[in-house]
Amino acid sequence: MGAPYVLHMITPLANVSPFDVNMAVDAGIDAVVPYTGIETAQVEALTQDAMFSRDPKNAVRTGLFIGGRDAAMALDMLEVARKAMFPPFRISVFADPSGAFTTAAAMVAAVERALRRLGAEGLTGLDVQVYGATGVVGGIAGLIAAQAGGSVTLVSHRGVSAVQGKAEEFGRRYGVTLFCADTSTGGKAALMERAEVVLACGKAGVTVLTADDLRAAKRLRVVADINAVPPAGVDGVGVQDDGTSLPAQPNAVGIGALAIGNVKFKVQHHLLERMQTGGSAVAFDFQDAMDAARTIAGKGK
Repeated sequence: MGAPYVLHMITPLANVSPFDVNMAVDAGIDAVVPYTGIETAQVEALTQDAMFSRDPKNAVRTGLFIGGRDAAMALDMLEVARKAMFPPFRISVFADPSGAFTTAAAMVAAVERALRRLGAEGLTGLDVQVYGATGVVGGIAGLIAAQAGGSVTLVSHRGVSAVQGKAEEFGRRYGVTLFCADTSTGGKAALMERAEVVLACGKAGVTVLTADDLRAAKRLRVVADINAVPPAGVDGVGVQDDGTSLPAQPNAVGIGALAIGNVKFKVQHHLLERMQTGGSAVAFDFQDAMDAARTIAGKGK
């Protein structure tokens, strides 16, 4: 019998996400150990403690999960952990702050699937607008959509400065262009007139787009909403919708939170399983989540 798999879960917050703990246990991981209030400067030492404490042949039976609510911090922590390792003491690392990487990947993959059903080749060249882009899911969804070829605008409801720094940071890290807009003092109608894809990533229970907003979106093809708490984030999008025509814009289709969540759940489960069954150390970020999401969502085409 092999050594038990130990997953060390770190977060800068006061608690590790119960969602992620449950996911890890359900994926078959033997031991899950939480660490809270962790700063980036502590990650190197924690990583080396985890890898040096096991026989080299069992280092691969050790993992580090990075949570929190800050995408850039999680990516920095992932990079620190990777640089702290060397053969034969390599362990696996998986960054998914607030589930944002797997959720955003699932959202974009579900949109790509809907576009294929409509006869489109994907997001390339399409006007993609991210509402609720001030949050961690919205920012990463915008980044993934831009990497997929979309012309992406991060939309803020509390001033353009709330998304400008994020757009610049992701542009510096990944060479993408992310446009920014603010609707706190109006301007939503002009945005919606050119929207072809909408990613609604607002707070739970908050409607970010009304039926009137949608009626102005004559070019709209797909709108996806991650809000599962009533009222809907986008008026007329049901939580179980997966390509359902919108009442306010019949030429467009909606994707609801549970359809996205079904893909997200499978992506996270798949990556957690790969950590412990792959036979070699891995390092997963939002790009790996997107690769898995495309495969998983593609099975439902």
